[in-house]
Amino acid sequence: MTGKRANWLFLTMILTHIAVSLFLSFFGGYIRISTIASFFLGEAVLMGPALLFLLFSRTASQPVTNGAAAAPGGFVSVPQPVRPTAFRRIKISTLLMIALATVLLMPFVTVLNTLTLFFTDNAVAAMEGNILSLPFPVMLFMIGIFGPFCEEFVFRGMIYGSYGSGLLPILLSAFLFGLMHMNFNQAVYAFAIGVFLAILVEAAGSLWASVFCHMFFNSYEVVMMYLSKAVLGSKYMEAVSEAAELTSAQLQAVLAVYLLIAAVTTPIALCCVAWIAKNEGRQEAVLALFRRQSSRAAGQRPSMGGQQEPQPQESLITVPLIVAAVLCLGFMSLEWFLL
Repeated sequence: MTGKRANWLFLTMILTHIAVSLFLSFFGGYIRISTIASFFLGEAVLMGPALLFLLFSRTASQPVTNGAAAAPGGFVSVPQPVRPTAFRRIKISTLLMIALATVLLMPFVTVLNTLTLFFTDNAVAAMEGNILSLPFPVMLFMIGIFGPFCEEFVFRGMIYGSYGSGLLPILLSAFLFGLMHMNFNQAVYAFAIGVFLAILVEAAGSLWASVFCHMFFNSYEVVMMYLSKAVLGSKYMEAVSEAAELTSAQLQAVLAVYLLIAAVTTPIALCCVAWIAKNEGRQEAVLALFRRQSSRAAGQRPSMGGQQEPQPQESLITVPLIVAAVLCLGFMSLEWFLL
């Protein structure tokens, strides 16, 4: 799948999300949707269009061989199975280092989350009541395993995998990942997490790296949520409500504390990523992401296995991408003003 098709995929997902949201807004009073069904529906909005695009994307650009008729640029389209990216096996030591890097990144995520609370509400805190009303194993599976796998398959697998390697593809795929959350609170820190996850994929050379990181991050949040409820009992939701009503001075104090912590832990997290790249023999692939002349600009993209895959050059900023971004920002702004 090409970058242009990836942009069409994202636009399709956003249109589907808006259509489902409008439908529930008008007919939600007549249709009862449980919390579990709502989570499944959210992931279906991603996976449904993604699987359809995979089903109908049967061609990919390949170098001309045996005198085949070439398209401009020396490439010819031939049928082949679509592989979003490689689910290459990674070392257990790499998984352990990913877990450590994820924990070290959390203070930085908290900093970004706190910054957004100066002008918007905490989207996750608003859902905690519904989440905690359900059994822990169910929510651990939905939020900690199923959701992260779907999101990584779509955003780091299909979208980033279609864009190619380089700083722009990383930033653009992370930007779309942030917009997908459809609220300003999560969009900000989801962008930062998206950048980290894409670099992690390149460092480990496998989509399993971002899948594991995302699962670990979400599972940790779910475990802490239920553990806090078990310890505090009924007072936990009161504490959540009080945290949602912090004054600007209190938010500034929280921000200052976590800024100091993040200033120490974030560079260590990046060092963990560097260690992962060395452990998996991917140092050159990661360094190439930040070089002025990236492999993509040269018309080649390092594959997950380290070999060069010829690809035609294409613009990643297309009309479908712009339309999707405008729709997302408009929808988020409308929701922000109404609430």
